Amino acid sequence: MHLCYLACQATLPGSLTRRVDAYEHDQMMENLRAAFEAKGGRVTAVSWDDPAADWSLYDAVMIGTTWDYHDRLDDFLAVLAEIETKTKLFNSRSLVEWNCHKRYLKDLSERGIATIPTLWADDATPAVVASAFDQFGCDTLVAKRQVGAGGEGQHRLERGQPVPDMPSPMKIQPFMENILKEGEISFIFIGGKYVFALLKTAAEGEYRIQSCYGGQEQVITPVAADIVAASKAVAALDEVPLYARVDMLRGTDGELLLMELELIEPFLYPVQGPELGARVFEALGDLL
Repeated sequence: MHLCYLACQATLPGSLTRRVDAYEHDQMMENLRAAFEAKGGRVTAVSWDDPAADWSLYDAVMIGTTWDYHDRLDDFLAVLAEIETKTKLFNSRSLVEWNCHKRYLKDLSERGIATIPTLWADDATPAVVASAFDQFGCDTLVAKRQVGAGGEGQHRLERGQPVPDMPSPMKIQPFMENILKEGEISFIFIGGKYVFALLKTAAEGEYRIQSCYGGQEQVITPVAADIVAASKAVAALDEVPLYARVDMLRGTDGELLLMELELIEPFLYPVQGPELGARVFEALGDLL
């Protein structure tokens, strides 16, 4: 089996503009290559916008570190459509198109998945932000791009402070203090099956948990009820994804709330889950 791992120019080795967190790409490639080569397979990393790419060379394409897709979404979706005419794409273009807009959380809420209360603002003006403070009855909000990734364009807003310019449509939520007290729990699923979980915590003075902001992660053994809560989010999908990362945060009642169901290009923490590559190989064998 020859797998194409879809990346972007800024995560590929040798890039003159390589991202500070591109080492995560290296970790994924090392894990996948070792597992696939042990089974007689191959993994090749290709930038999604490489005009010379021949997608028909691969048995499957797995979307990986395409961490600039949200700034060129139409181009990205067009490439995915082309890939699907040449080989199998995971996750599928239809799933990506649904997942790339954060309003998918509204869909999942309507399917019975517990989510964080959200105000969807096409124009996040100071008046809209002021009304969000009142609607949620809180003094701290978080505003995130409706199409975005990696915390880019995200703002923590305090009542009474100036509202920054937010030119993109935003989702506005009450700031959940438990991100600082416990942290965010990420559940990794391969082929629709739970594999392992991590607790991700923010650096001192920060609330974002991504590695580029100093976030740390550790493997945990979640209780059965937490695994069930994460599994329900994956089970609510219309198709079984090759990979999914379910990011959750505990509410004040102790129950987990869905923050994000990452189906496009999530980092899957291969160092913490060394069995990841073997599970991907196995799941691909079932799906192809």
